[in-house]
Amino acid sequence: METKAIAKYIRISPTKVRRVAEQIRGKPVAEAQALLRFMPHKAARVLEKALKSAVANAENNLDLARDDLIVARAYVDAGPSTRRLAPRARGRLDVMTRRSSHVTVVVGEKA
Repeated sequence: METKAIAKYIRISPTKVRRVAEQIRGKPVAEAQALLRFMPHKAARVLEKALKSAVANAENNLDLARDDLIVARAYVDAGPSTRRLAPRARGRLDVMTRRSSHVTVVVGEKA
């Protein structure tokens, strides 16, 4: 049995969030939450909220025990990018791309 939580349109680059998501994949929920709580990255706050939501979904919708849950999958997809123009030398412009992410955390029972 698995449940998931999705956080959409997060204003962080997907590569930055993936770096943190790799750290919690396959770990028990308690250990993953402890890791995220003490990481100094902004992406850790986002993943912590998504993980907390996925655990709540598992407890409330499927009546699963929190102690038996592991992070089955944690992956990050690219969301829409916004583009801004920034002035440069000699009257030129550069396009600044601000990326966003869709974060998905799936928790399941230990095998």
